[in-house]
Amino acid sequence: MCLIPSFFGGRRSNIFEPFSLDLWDPFEGFPISSTITNAPSSAREISALANARIDWKETPEAHVFKVDVPGIKKEEVKVEVEEGSILQISGERSREQEEKSDQWHRMERSSGKFLRRFRLPENAKTGEIKAAMENGVLTVTVPKVEEKKPEVKAIDISG
Repeated sequence: MCLIPSFFGGRRSNIFEPFSLDLWDPFEGFPISSTITNAPSSAREISALANARIDWKETPEAHVFKVDVPGIKKEEVKVEVEEGSILQISGERSREQEEKSDQWHRMERSSGKFLRRFRLPENAKTGEIKAAMENGVLTVTVPKVEEKKPEVKAIDISG
């Protein structure tokens, strides 16, 4: 958990998180012309989905990731392990089809792609990862290797 406050808007900074591979975008929130960068006109549209909120907790049995992805179907989300120890969660929400007869008054729901990567600790069983989607929350469970507890042997004291 990062104890350093974010100076870059409302988003938590992952600069000092050892297991997070997120990169800080210095241009986040700035209106950049799409003709120059070939990017969509709304930076907020991208950042809302690109920064999918993820909670990562460790229990005695597993590492559990919870990802808020409201409005995304399970077929639109990928959970992968790269290089044996990097958990990658990605997906895309398509923009709603526009009809020529429709008149939009407001479009606030985000669309676009998101990609988050996390370096898993050595005690993760990457071959047994499970994922489930319920009510717009993706839960990824990565079981942990059981720790071998040292055997304690009682010794009789003779006297």
